[in-house]
Amino acid sequence: MYTYEGYAIKVVREPQLPFPKSAIDGPEGAVEILRRQLALEDREVFAVVLMNARNQVLGINTVSIGSLTASIVHPREVFKAEILMNAANIILAHNHPSGDPSPSKEDIEITRRLTKAGEILGIQVLDHLILTDTDFLSFKERGLL
Repeated sequence: MYTYEGYAIKVVREPQLPFPKSAIDGPEGAVEILRRQLALEDREVFAVVLMNARNQVLGINTVSIGSLTASIVHPREVFKAEILMNAANIILAHNHPSGDPSPSKEDIEITRRLTKAGEILGIQVLDHLILTDTDFLSFKERGLL
């Protein structure tokens, strides 16, 4: 626990969440976990899958809930939970309520910024996924990461 004048920061372990014990070894595994949270949202939601060094899921952090076509994402907000949870690797994810998983210029730019920030912090960005209700796109598989 870290204590500052008037504040305390600590991680509290919640009851076991229903994440698979096995490691995530590709985008399909992450999509399976994220689809329940993101695919059917009517607004853009940006989330991060936090993983240990073995790519086992530690948790999912909802970073931003935006509008129909955008969500505000800042590295400070993205990496706050990862640092507190001692995450080694992460997968970025957001949904496109429009049903088109194609990345925008903004999606590509924020992925670059977050990847650079992760490198500085020692947290590897393994992929960025864009989900729709029926489809998904993996930045890694498309060569965008």
